[in-house]
Amino acid sequence: MGRLCVWLLGWLLISVAGLCRAEPVIDADHVRISWLAPSQMGLASSQKTLGILFEVDPHWHVYWRNPGDSGAAPRFDWRGNYASVSEPLWPFPARLPVAHLTNLGYEGDVAYLFQLVLPETPDEHLEVRVDLEWLVCQEECIPGFGSLSLQVPLVDGRDVWDSASESLLAHFKARVPLVVDDGQAQVPWQLAKAVVSNGNRTLALHLHSADANAPEPQVYPLDGAFVTAAAPQTVNKGMERILTFTLEPAAPVPEHLGFVAVSGDRAWEWSAVSLTVGGEIVNPVSEPLWWLLLLAFAGGVLLNLMPCVFPVLSIKLFSLMKTREAALALRVREGLLYSAGVLATFALLGLSFLLLRAAGAGIGWGFQLQSPWIVLGLAILFWLMALSFIGAFEFGHSLMALAGRSSASGSFMTGVLAVFVAAPCTGPFMGAALGASASLPPLSAMAIFIGLGAGLAAPFLLLAVSPRLSALLPKPGPWMERLRQLLAFPLFATVLWLLWVLDELLGQQTWLVASALLLSLAFALWLGQGAGRKMKAFAWILALIVLVIGFRQLPTEPSASVQPTASAWRGYDPDLVQQALDEGRPVFIDYTAAWCITCQVNKKLVLDTDEIQNLFAERQVLLIRADWTRYDQRITQALATLGRNSVPVYAYYPAGSRSPELLPQVLTPALVREHLR
Repeated sequence: MGRLCVWLLGWLLISVAGLCRAEPVIDADHVRISWLAPSQMGLASSQKTLGILFEVDPHWHVYWRNPGDSGAAPRFDWRGNYASVSEPLWPFPARLPVAHLTNLGYEGDVAYLFQLVLPETPDEHLEVRVDLEWLVCQEECIPGFGSLSLQVPLVDGRDVWDSASESLLAHFKARVPLVVDDGQAQVPWQLAKAVVSNGNRTLALHLHSADANAPEPQVYPLDGAFVTAAAPQTVNKGMERILTFTLEPAAPVPEHLGFVAVSGDRAWEWSAVSLTVGGEIVNPVSEPLWWLLLLAFAGGVLLNLMPCVFPVLSIKLFSLMKTREAALALRVREGLLYSAGVLATFALLGLSFLLLRAAGAGIGWGFQLQSPWIVLGLAILFWLMALSFIGAFEFGHSLMALAGRSSASGSFMTGVLAVFVAAPCTGPFMGAALGASASLPPLSAMAIFIGLGAGLAAPFLLLAVSPRLSALLPKPGPWMERLRQLLAFPLFATVLWLLWVLDELLGQQTWLVASALLLSLAFALWLGQGAGRKMKAFAWILALIVLVIGFRQLPTEPSASVQPTASAWRGYDPDLVQQALDEGRPVFIDYTAAWCITCQVNKKLVLDTDEIQNLFAERQVLLIRADWTRYDQRITQALATLGRNSVPVYAYYPAGSRSPELLPQVLTPALVREHLR
């Protein structure tokens, strides 16, 4: 309502100004506006350059065509007896920091220039009028409206100027950027390429100069909807400069972009720069690599405590208890094979991530569980393991063979499985390390994945190779059969959770299709127990048919997205977020997924509780739930702008701020209250 009133008031003032007599000079709050024009115009040339001079009070400023994080460019509405008038010619700007924002504009005097063409049969006088709308700001802003009039005699010959006005016009005309069509004209710095990084988190401009003494370039984006106004990070590589800009949250990638570059007192404009999406970006992350590797290792260690890893890890611990008195070499072999399976799978995931990153795709940790076929395959595997644990059938000749005591392939494959079921969990320390992998060079990014794998494998490997630690494990005995049956129930619980994830991915009651598949598979396996060779062969054929039919019954397309169940939460909509930020309203975005167990725990224990919901309502916070269960390019881009490629991520934009605060991945009510103060 307030914005509507301001808009109506502005139009009212413009209308009143239109009814009043226009003047050659406007004296307004903190700004004086006048013409830069000749006293007489000669007919020797039909094209004229006029200027509208803004003389601004000290410490106040007006705006460029892209005003930056706040503000507005002036507007000009021309009238008069001329043939045509051009769009404004904008002198190059400067960056103007205001609190935590960056504006683009002019602190001090500036002239906006225009090309005017005289009619073929001119009158004796040129009469020009322009209605203006402007914004002049310090920390507070004052809108202005008015009309300028100009009446100049037309005479034979050349234009007649007074020296001061002509000098000012020439000064600002020299500051208008030269438009470079192909980016390879004779300018101090040439644009080689513009690369949007993976996930569209950054934009890197690669500039080259043949002149070792060329002044450092200052580059300003023409499009404030995609590229932020903040100064880019600069990497110097000999005669090359790589300028890395951050991007606006959730902004779609345009086909072309424009930039103005300034080097010394020269300026030029690339008006239609083609963008390359993907590729390696030289954009050093704020943390050194050794620290990111340490975070990755610590995050991998903590994955062992996550509920999604427990079913598989329990199998290996069960195996280790049975082999505690075996030769050290056998235990070391067990631990190394398990670790090899973990590291090999992390390396494969890392390689897939890098290949997709190079192709311009935006993916993140847990992307394999965005595939319904992988989710169903894991549900079948855990179902079979659980049935084996309760003795319904033998999944292998013995539990020892299953756990890998006598089977090298079993130990290795258990490590592979551990990585797949760890994907739904993002624990403390992992977010920054995984987010950095989106922009690090390939070898460094791969090192992050190997560090995660080393952390996941380290506790079991340490137990396996240390006689003192393995001696602390309970001694084997009859109680282990009971334990084996008990361990079946976490596996059954994991199956239920995977069926829920599958239904969240595809909808259309796919949990019912998957449940029927599991039931039929269990019946086929029971049918083959203790039967003759023919019946066993029939059971295997039946199991194969059940699997084929079950996978074919999965829908090929997901159902329509389901909105968050809690009424206060809104589905992810970049336009809705942008509108709230423009209004200065606080925004809380919950980046989540059905397969992320940490996300579900935080929802139930913190975010969806009455206490926190009442707190959000008191602060009038817009609540957005960005569901990444299925792949969503918009959410992937938004995560990338935050330096993340995994969930959970909790981004809070305080009122009036466009810079989010990232909350920890494990929430408590006290943490949320602290950030909402």
